[in-house]
Amino acid sequence: MANSEVKQNILVVDDEAQITRVLKTALSTQGYGIRTASDGDDAIQLMKSWMPDLIVTDLRMPHMDGLELCRYVRKESRIPIIVLSVKGEETIKVEALDAGADDYITKPFSMNELLARVRAALRRTSAPEEPDAPVIEAGDFRIDIPGRTVQVKNREVRLTPKEFELLVYMARHPGKVMTHRTLLGAVWGQGSVGQPEYLRVFVGHLRKKLEADGSAGHYIITEPWVGYRFEPGD
Repeated sequence: MANSEVKQNILVVDDEAQITRVLKTALSTQGYGIRTASDGDDAIQLMKSWMPDLIVTDLRMPHMDGLELCRYVRKESRIPIIVLSVKGEETIKVEALDAGADDYITKPFSMNELLARVRAALRRTSAPEEPDAPVIEAGDFRIDIPGRTVQVKNREVRLTPKEFELLVYMARHPGKVMTHRTLLGAVWGQGSVGQPEYLRVFVGHLRKKLEADGSAGHYIITEPWVGYRFEPGD
């Protein structure tokens, strides 16, 4: 079984019966407990008696769509949510992430990609949360927050105050897609959410400093039109 010894439950929400059948089969073979719903209303009714560990939902559905479902779930729970969207839905994709979704996958997608995203989302949820930890040690990184020092593969990296704040915020959410709006609001304040040029400049600076060995795009991955994903390495 690909996941932990305790069976984890996944709710698949999509109005296309063929997609729900395929996802149910693929996820069940990995040892997950699966239930399906045809739209957000059905999903909410189901969750009154059965609580999943993860939700995989389409965005375009009748009645209550995936965006509304994200908003509803986030009012009640921190269950991770992965949204499925078709290519070209960047605007609603960003809305879903800002509404509380944790990740997105663009259709058509490979089953291996979906399974990897599912494992990552469940891993983040099961890991103990330490929002105020003074030191972040993950992958190639050691970030001493009180000391304001950063090491990448034991190499010290000197950052400006804003570069440091941006890195710390991203490092606290490894593997999660963070929208431009989310990052700007967290680091520069809500008054800067409409100025993405700040982010492009600082992400560019961070990449040069963190990836001095030439592994461009290795730690900070661009999610086109949406935002960035931080991967700290193995």
